Amino acid sequence: MSEQTQSHDTEAETYDVVAVQDKWLPVWDRLQPFRADDDAPREKKYALTMFPYPSGDLHMGHAEVFALHDVMARYWWQKGYEVLNPMGFDSFGLPAENAAIKNDEHPDTYTRANIARSIESCKKYAASFDWTRTFNTSDPEYYRWTQWLFLKFHERGLAYRKNSPVNWCPQDQTVLANEQVVGGTCERCGAEVTKKELTQWYFKITDYAQELLDGLDELEQTWPDRVVTAQRNWIGRSEGAHVDFAIEGRDEPVTVYTTRPDTLFGATFMVVAADAALAGELVTEEQRPALDDYLVEVRKETEINRLSTDRPKTGVFLGVHATNPLTGTQIPVYAADYVLADYGTGAIMAVPGQDQRDWEFAQAFDLPVIRTVQPPADWEGEAFTGDGPAINSANDEIDLSGLGVAEAKSTTIAYLEGQGLGRGTVNFRLRDWLLSRQRYWGAPIPIVHCPVDGEVRVPEDQLPVTLPDLRGADLKPKGTSPLGGATEWVNTTCPTCGGPATRDTDTMDTFVDSSWYMFRYCSPQDHTQAFDSAKVNAWMPCNLYVGGVEHAVLHLLYGRFFTKVLNDMGLVDFREPWLAQLNQGFVINQGKKMSKSLGNGVNLGDQLGAFGVDAVRLTLVFAGPPEDDIDWADMSPAGSLKFLQRAWRLSGDVASEVGASPEGGDVALRRVTARTVHDAGELVESYRFNVMVARVMELVNATRKAIDSGCGPADPAVREAAEAVAILLSLVAPYTAEEMWARLGHEPTVARTGWPEVDPALLVEESVTAVVQIKGKVRARLEVAPDISEADLEQLALADASVQRALDGATVRKVIVRAPKLVNIVT
Repeated sequence: MSEQTQSHDTEAETYDVVAVQDKWLPVWDRLQPFRADDDAPREKKYALTMFPYPSGDLHMGHAEVFALHDVMARYWWQKGYEVLNPMGFDSFGLPAENAAIKNDEHPDTYTRANIARSIESCKKYAASFDWTRTFNTSDPEYYRWTQWLFLKFHERGLAYRKNSPVNWCPQDQTVLANEQVVGGTCERCGAEVTKKELTQWYFKITDYAQELLDGLDELEQTWPDRVVTAQRNWIGRSEGAHVDFAIEGRDEPVTVYTTRPDTLFGATFMVVAADAALAGELVTEEQRPALDDYLVEVRKETEINRLSTDRPKTGVFLGVHATNPLTGTQIPVYAADYVLADYGTGAIMAVPGQDQRDWEFAQAFDLPVIRTVQPPADWEGEAFTGDGPAINSANDEIDLSGLGVAEAKSTTIAYLEGQGLGRGTVNFRLRDWLLSRQRYWGAPIPIVHCPVDGEVRVPEDQLPVTLPDLRGADLKPKGTSPLGGATEWVNTTCPTCGGPATRDTDTMDTFVDSSWYMFRYCSPQDHTQAFDSAKVNAWMPCNLYVGGVEHAVLHLLYGRFFTKVLNDMGLVDFREPWLAQLNQGFVINQGKKMSKSLGNGVNLGDQLGAFGVDAVRLTLVFAGPPEDDIDWADMSPAGSLKFLQRAWRLSGDVASEVGASPEGGDVALRRVTARTVHDAGELVESYRFNVMVARVMELVNATRKAIDSGCGPADPAVREAAEAVAILLSLVAPYTAEEMWARLGHEPTVARTGWPEVDPALLVEESVTAVVQIKGKVRARLEVAPDISEADLEQLALADASVQRALDGATVRKVIVRAPKLVNIVT
């Protein structure tokens, strides 16, 4: 073992991870290097990560998203931007409340303890958050403005209350928005969701459906494809027509929405959602018992089951007939479960020849089938949903025969409008946002119910309407809000007439809180307004938003909606809140999602204790592209720690003076350093963080090789390389980077020292290696000029002795040249 290697091993033993963390954390707390200055002259960047629910301490998922997010935020600081990178806590809502109840604590007490623990963990994890801007959504100073915004939405007709069938979670005992039902289950607890008739509060997000859809055209350039696709599908724009069907014994027609008005000649029956109010209005007294019995069964089904294509069709005849407006035929009206009450008008015209579900229903109830689109000659299917010429589609006034689907649709719509039988229309799958919850831990809805004046807005000077404490009360979900039992709180006076009134006892869903928090970060200490518009317009829209794809049609859609309303109110001058978005994958273990029941959980605290913060962060960033899942069983934080020790040792091997000019230093090493720094910037900006780390590892190895091969620690190129390693590592492994920076003779903090400057001349390659292949096998490697011509490269390759031996007199049929790196010889 050489003397030099012995020295390195001894130094490696002195690299005390815990001591380094304990050394630098208080220094950073004192210096606050990431405190954003609203008035700084530098160009601003806003780095935002989805803030966490404080239902426990940080876990591996937080560790991943914070590590990835931090690469970008720290990079922007190094590039000379003024960076707003705040952190707060989404402390209202079901996750925090359920965790508190499980631990038999009041939500406020439990949540504040978790927040304190999370802040301590975040700081130890060295995330570059500006802690001077922290707030919690459960603080009255915050939810005062959540309530203020609700009132503003109410004034604009965007917040309203109505009675309707709603999604009901039997476990959490509260309603859910459509976006919170995933595969028929509650996205919070996984319980199977049912339907329930309730009067609830809604935000009129459908008023912005078209603009929410149009905005995706621009966002698709910088947002993940799957998020854009998910939102497009959820908004679900379709073009069609509203068609009026006369119903026997009823003065008003029933209007149905159809995307295929061209198939109206094939409508042989009508289907109404069994749980729609319309079914109860249309059913005859004779058929009402049958409908009531059927409804009992329907209400046991989830929406996902009702829409399933592989279940038998069921239904009940309502005892009435409708008139097909184009054929004059009397068609029976059924109630069935495969139509949903909140889609279109809750009723459809059934065309079994062109719709498979209608076909199956027609077969089950022996109803006629009339094809209106000619299927291919070899068609052996049932319903035909493709394009083709119209057939069986004519009366005395309109003839669609032979027309394609698009032309037949427009012709039919024009005829319906001319006859007053219907009108062309656009429909959306998107439904209004159901925001009220029957739980305690949320912002109270600032509405008073008066027997004289009805719904009355709480005056702004009476905000916030604070939650009653209810300590000692049973907050377990019971189906009605616990606030209803707080009689002193509920009973109040009407702000309009001064008479007795009651407060609304529902609270707002936590997604209301998180739909505007990014604005509050711009002026969190301003208690005179929700946010300072001038500061918001200076910092926003956010340049990058990092978080989970599971919020593609939840938080991300709601936040976009809020931004458009705030713009309409004149409070912000932009209509999209996040310019770019980055989704991280999941941290799994042994091929599966971490679970206590599976015994494959990984405790973040244990990993940090065993390997240190930097090794865990480096492992998560280096694992692969940010959007990929990480299987911790395949990761090696021990290997990451060994690399960090190698990098750290470089800083102790530098013998040149601080500030020594690298000019005259080892040119080969300087070229590697320059190329690494140049490429690292491009890699970070394209979110290829793992490749950036790999390039830093290569630079460490190149520097060690240069030292060991005679370059010498006093060579200024070694200092240049070691300092570049420290700066690049500051994006991923801040403790190691800061310690290296100090050992290199610099004052803290390396995170704000600035991106290394690169001499463009060092990026120009003096030579490149050209590979020569014969029949796909490499036969020679040639060092050539980067600008060599194809003709010259071909000549050099054919003249090479190794190539001549490999050819052994064979006839050369073709030479494919890709200067300056490849020659392929075909014999």
